[in-house]
Amino acid sequence: MLDVVGVGLGHATVWRDEPDPPAGRGVARTGVTVLDPGRNCFTNPVPAGAAVLNGAGECTGLLGINEWGLVESPIFLTSTMQVGRVYDAACELLAAEEPAIGVEDVLVPVVAECDDSFLSDTRRMQVSAEDVRTALDAARDSRGQPDRLAEGSVGAGAGMSCLGWKGGIGTASRVVPSGDTVGVLVLTNFGSHERLTIAGVPVGALLPPDDAGEPPPPAGSCIVVVVTDAPLDSAACTRLARRAGLGLARTGSTASHASGEIFLALATGLRTSRGRSASVGEQISGRDLDPFFAAVVEATEEAVVTSLLTATTVVGRDGNTATALPFDDVRRLLAEHRHG
Repeated sequence: MLDVVGVGLGHATVWRDEPDPPAGRGVARTGVTVLDPGRNCFTNPVPAGAAVLNGAGECTGLLGINEWGLVESPIFLTSTMQVGRVYDAACELLAAEEPAIGVEDVLVPVVAECDDSFLSDTRRMQVSAEDVRTALDAARDSRGQPDRLAEGSVGAGAGMSCLGWKGGIGTASRVVPSGDTVGVLVLTNFGSHERLTIAGVPVGALLPPDDAGEPPPPAGSCIVVVVTDAPLDSAACTRLARRAGLGLARTGSTASHASGEIFLALATGLRTSRGRSASVGEQISGRDLDPFFAAVVEATEEAVVTSLLTATTVVGRDGNTATALPFDDVRRLLAEHRHG
């Protein structure tokens, strides 16, 4: 993800073990993750598109993306019942930086969510405005520093479960023949153990479930954010966003009834000042998008696997446990399949 020039990714992890209220706020395994496309998104909007595979989830600003084909804020990811808090904090933080917000026009920040209630006490408002500030600052500080990339059980991914194991934040990127980079960020919280597939191998069917208590429930959600530095318009971005579902399917997603698969795609190559149209002379379209489609599918699949392999075991609310995917066992199964 940080391979895309100018893009930053930052987290604030909220990890709390306190007595029940009024003495404290219970168990928190949650947080905020921010993807910042760089520059001022309000004065220099980013061409964008969106797609929804199954809509049991929330993403503020989605209607505006579909109507105008632009993103005017960084992308904020968090827990389902923290969306309001993150939205409020994002408005305050971004308005403090840009005097035109609320005067020349209003701002609808993009805030997307997954449900971490298996591990986190979501009846308590666990995320603060300071957490949002921390994640936003971290995203801006991380630009151009891939070594600072944190994945797995961090930020918005702290309390997420995926395909029967501990999920969370994952990233991957591809360079297409044109020299442009396609990066993918996922927040994984979907699927059931038996459907886990890695590199075409039915790992979930071959790997026995962990016996550390009740496994995470199936379904959930997955947010996918695609970012490229290529000169793509909003229509092309929408087409890229749709391909994220193919990448999820490769890992075992069936977009179940209670799951929210929401996909966004941003392209920084045609950014321009607010209210102005970008030049169409260099736009990539038509069959020239095929390598980008393939890159999104491959990078989405890899990002999901990365979210699993980088996550750590987390014990949360009521002792519920999401166990880290056993790396050595997975490597053995892949090797057996390859040489079998």
